[in-house]
Amino acid sequence: MIFNQTTKKEWHVVYTRSRAEKKVNSELQALGIESYLPLQKKLHRWKDRKKWVEVPLISGYCFVNISRKEYDKVLQTGNVVCYVTFEGRAAVIPEDQISALKTMLKEFDFDVTVSFDNFHPGQKVEIVQGPLVGLKGELIQNRGKHKFLLRIEQINAQIIFETQAENISAIRTEILH
Repeated sequence: MIFNQTTKKEWHVVYTRSRAEKKVNSELQALGIESYLPLQKKLHRWKDRKKWVEVPLISGYCFVNISRKEYDKVLQTGNVVCYVTFEGRAAVIPEDQISALKTMLKEFDFDVTVSFDNFHPGQKVEIVQGPLVGLKGELIQNRGKHKFLLRIEQINAQIIFETQAENISAIRTEILH
């Protein structure tokens, strides 16, 4: 059987204009293009009120499942800036990753923070989850995806511990005491 490349669908990611993710998702679906915008509920506070709102999990991105013939149609949609590319071609996202993302957001009720931080030695970090939560220090070494060597100034020691990268957070402007 010869597979027709123009009808094979693959997941891609498009950049959207600022704060236009929901609009892009709606417009793509109105055109009959399968799109997915991962949303999470967050409590927003204003001076006079609080309200739960659905916000995009990853700001500025929308996923599309398209064939080659729908490629240009997506680009012509209002508020779509361009495709996210890898080595000059639109990046392809495996179906199982999209499914896992959908399952995670559907089945679990927790706050997800997406970070594009790449932790590097010398960077000031804070432990934001786990048994050492609240400790601040300097990242001495990154030993793979889940192992970090930190110098914890509060106890004047170096600690090697295994944790997910999302359990530590870069300290932007704060000076450590």
